[in-house]
Amino acid sequence: MTLFHFGNCFALAYFPYFITYKCSGLSEYNAFWRCVQAGATYLFVQLCKMLFLATFFPTWEGGAGVYDFIGEFMKATVDLADLLGLHLVMSRNAGKGEYKIMVAAMGWATAELVMSRCLPLWVGARGIEFDWKYIQMSFDSNISLIHYIAMAAVVWMFTRYDLPKSFRLPVTVLLALCVYKGFLMELFVHVFLLGSWTVLLVKAVLTGAISLCSLFLFSLLSTATK
Repeated sequence: MTLFHFGNCFALAYFPYFITYKCSGLSEYNAFWRCVQAGATYLFVQLCKMLFLATFFPTWEGGAGVYDFIGEFMKATVDLADLLGLHLVMSRNAGKGEYKIMVAAMGWATAELVMSRCLPLWVGARGIEFDWKYIQMSFDSNISLIHYIAMAAVVWMFTRYDLPKSFRLPVTVLLALCVYKGFLMELFVHVFLLGSWTVLLVKAVLTGAISLCSLFLFSLLSTATK
C-alpha cells in the first residue's frame, strides 16, 4: 500500500514534466542536454543565493513578528537572481522565443523538482502512514512548472530590444509578481491563517492568473512584431 501511494505521488509530480517535454516539441529538437544545462544553471544560481543570504543575513532564523517579515522580503528579493539565470539560459540558446522559453523553464523547474521534492517524496511517501502533504507536494510541483514557464516568458519579453513601450509596465508588473509570489503567499498565510489546501488553491489561482496574463501579452507581442 505504501508503494502504491509513493507511485501515485511520483506520477503526479513527474509525469506532467514528461508530458510537457514531449508535447511542447522539445524532444523533436533534441533539447534534452539543453534542459540539463539549464538545470545546472539553476543549481549554480541557488548556490549563489544561499551564499549571499548566509553572508549578509547570517543571523536570520525566521520566526514571527516584524523581523520575520523583513527576512522573508529580503529572501524574496534575492530571487531576482532567478530572472538573471533564466535570461542567461535563454541568451545561450539559439532559436525561436518559444523554444528558448520552454528549454529554460523545463530545465529550471525540473532541477527544482529533483532538488526540493525528490528526497521528501522518496522518504515520506513510502512511510507507513498516509499523509496528504505528499499529494499536496506533488500538486505544488505542477504549479511550479507553470510558474517557471510564465516567468521565462516574461523574462524573454522584458529583454527584447523591440518591446513596445506600452508593454513595458505590464511586463514589469508581471516580473515583480513572479519574484514576490512566494512572499505574498507567506504574507497571506500569516495574516489569514490559511489551511494547507487553501494555500495550495490560492497559489494555483495566483499562478494561473500570472500565466494567463503572460500568455496574453506574449500573443499580443508575437502578433505586433510580425
